[in-house]
Amino acid sequence: MNTDHTPTPSDRLYWEDFPSGAVRECGSTQVSREAVLDFARQFDPQPFHVDDEAARNSLFGGLAASGWHTCSMAMRLMCDAYLLRSTSLGSPGLDELRWLKPVHPGDELKLRMTVLDARPMRSKPDVGLVQSHWELFNQHGDCVLSMKGWGMFRRRSPGAETPPATSG
Repeated sequence: MNTDHTPTPSDRLYWEDFPSGAVRECGSTQVSREAVLDFARQFDPQPFHVDDEAARNSLFGGLAASGWHTCSMAMRLMCDAYLLRSTSLGSPGLDELRWLKPVHPGDELKLRMTVLDARPMRSKPDVGLVQSHWELFNQHGDCVLSMKGWGMFRRRSPGAETPPATSG
């Protein structure tokens, strides 16, 4: 992550930059054994997340990352790909969250974000809502995580009803 660059207003992503149907590839991350164990020991110390023998004898067949750790890795990819340079005002939450396959140490995860809907917020005309579908894939192309939710972004043009289509 480049922390030396503070985005200028022209670099910032606004609600208008997230039109319905837009797809954004959000980079990748390597899952390390140390990170799986550290997260699990702190936040989700179930045996299949912290003990190799218990994990081998579980449905996962080996040490598996906590689903919450998987969500955290997806969140980091979102931050690095677009949120940290956006006018994000946070999120009211997730509508759907599915852990579809286990994530193991050594996996490489790639995140894709698809905008499902974008509309102005009725109660706050300077804010737009973006409904997104995030999918996290492993190195085999298997979707390991799927989640949908809404984000709130400052609007560049508070009077416009829909975001203009963007190229690329």
